[in-house]
Amino acid sequence: MQRNPSTANHEKYGAAAQAFHWLIAILVLVAFIYGPGGSEQHVYSASTDFDRRLHETLGLCVLVLSALRLAWRMIDRQPDPEPVPRWMGWAAKAVQVALYVLLFVVPLTAITGAWLEGHALTWLGGDIAPRLTESHALGASIAELHGWLGDAILWIAGLHAAAALYHHFVLKDGVLRSMMPGR
Repeated sequence: MQRNPSTANHEKYGAAAQAFHWLIAILVLVAFIYGPGGSEQHVYSASTDFDRRLHETLGLCVLVLSALRLAWRMIDRQPDPEPVPRWMGWAAKAVQVALYVLLFVVPLTAITGAWLEGHALTWLGGDIAPRLTESHALGASIAELHGWLGDAILWIAGLHAAAALYHHFVLKDGVLRSMMPGR
């Protein structure tokens, strides 16, 4: 697919790509913090209702924004890559692919697990009734997988952030600056 050369310069991602990146990163972190975790009884208890509802809304926002970000990425111009050793380029691509996959799989496992357990989802204050036939045991397994994947996305995002800082402070290249707003 032909990329639009006017959407970004050769050194930085465009403003839209940066906004998607940072907004999704913040939403993932806040969703993780507010995820009630634990048993089904704990997650759906009255004491964790606010946290669960916020967590679900943020997770669904991450899913929608990730789809928009991926669509934008297909038409937006990417900055020229920094010259790095081949292994580093492959590692960066692997982390990037893993993060994109997790940005979709984490919310989808939450949706599937909740619906299979017979629970509605909260989206911007309203509830979305289950759209799947209840299979409680399968739903519980998928909900547990959701928790593991939620931990994984934080670890991989942390590795991604550490690599960006390494590029900035040790290699002194433009990798981090390419995703930072401003000049």
